[in-house]
Amino acid sequence: MPVDVDALLAGLERGERRALARLLTVIEDGRPDQLRQVVKYLYPRTGAARVLGITGSPGVGKSTLTDAVATRLRAVGRTVAVLAVDPSSPFSGGALLGDRVRMQGHHADHGVFIRSMASRGHLGGLAFATPQAVMVLDAAGFDDVIVETVGVGQSEVEVAANADTTVVALAPGMGDSVQAAKAGILEVADVFVINKADHGGAGKLESELRGMLELGHATAGEDDEVSAWWPPIVRTVAVRGEGVDELTDALTVHADHLDADGGRERQRQVRARAVHAIREIALEQVRLRFVRFERGHDPVLDELADQVVERSLDPYAAADRLLDALEGGEA
Repeated sequence: MPVDVDALLAGLERGERRALARLLTVIEDGRPDQLRQVVKYLYPRTGAARVLGITGSPGVGKSTLTDAVATRLRAVGRTVAVLAVDPSSPFSGGALLGDRVRMQGHHADHGVFIRSMASRGHLGGLAFATPQAVMVLDAAGFDDVIVETVGVGQSEVEVAANADTTVVALAPGMGDSVQAAKAGILEVADVFVINKADHGGAGKLESELRGMLELGHATAGEDDEVSAWWPPIVRTVAVRGEGVDELTDALTVHADHLDADGGRERQRQVRARAVHAIREIALEQVRLRFVRFERGHDPVLDELADQVVERSLDPYAAADRLLDALEGGEA
């Protein structure tokens, strides 16, 4: 069915949930003309929402933790949007888990909006459309937007480029301290959460985390810029709501840290996010232009492939010529 994007944007400004849901579908479908129209209209209306990223390995209880945080934020009167990035179905390409059954307690609360989004093979724990979806939710007027990553283990650090505060969830008994070091999340975490802290090994995990954090600061070179922010470690039992108040307090303290000294740290973060967004969009545009080559039978690519096969051209030189053809509009 044809989509009237102008009508959806007008509906969003009126606070219509149906318009919000359909705009997110437009974003996820990724038609370039519609995507550009939505972003151009909404981008000047963004910047007010606090974006929280929650990431961690599978099984640490990210969904339960997200639900508990949303519940606590609602208790203090803040409106919350949850964007849960799920694995893609190998059959439909849609979100494998669909709307999170563990968050259905909020279904009657107009101050909470929950949306699942399929990763569709995009690496980094997020979907390509995640930043644009966050922008729509920001423009819709939510106080907090919580982005929960897909939970793929060692490729989830991209969330830090899209969130004001990144929460890394770990659980005892899962080798998460080693996983954290391997995945590089020690560097991107603003707050660590040891969930399922009632299980044995929570103290050991906290000690290992503190040791790695101290080692990271101790081994930083004199010329390296070391943030004044020291990530707190909060223990929670999200399924019972234990420790969630301490976690939301830590989120507030980090927000205050970003706004200290005239907001210089926040501006640095916002600029880094803009650089990341521009780069990702440009790379996606290049990827889309190459899609036709994946289907074969492109004369430029076929000719270059023939030259590579004949050894008259090496693959790097062929790739350079293909890029030149793209830039010149010949391909």
